[in-house]
Amino acid sequence: MQARIYQRPKNAMQSGKARTDQWVLDFVPAEAKKPDPLMGWAGSGDTQQQVQLKFESCEAAQAYADKHGIDVLVHKTPPRALKIQAYADNFK
Repeated sequence: MQARIYQRPKNAMQSGKARTDQWVLDFVPAEAKKPDPLMGWAGSGDTQQQVQLKFESCEAAQAYADKHGIDVLVHKTPPRALKIQAYADNFK
C-alpha cells in the first residue's frame, strides 16, 4: 500500500489561508477507474481512494505511516516568495 503526504494548498478562489497548516495523507489508487455500464459514472473497487487522513505536522503523518507499514512519498511545500511592491513603483 502506497500513500503520499503533502501540505494542503491555499484555495485559489479565496485570499484566506485557512487549514493550510494541515498535512494530508492520501492513498495512491490501486486500480484505474472504469465507467459503469448502466449509468456511465466512473468508479472502481478500490476503497482506499476515499480515505484522506489529516495531521498537524509532517512528522505525525510519517509516524502514522511507519506504525501501520505504509510506504509514503512526502511532497515538501516550497517556500513562499512574496514580491513586496508599492503602488508608486508602477510609475518609475
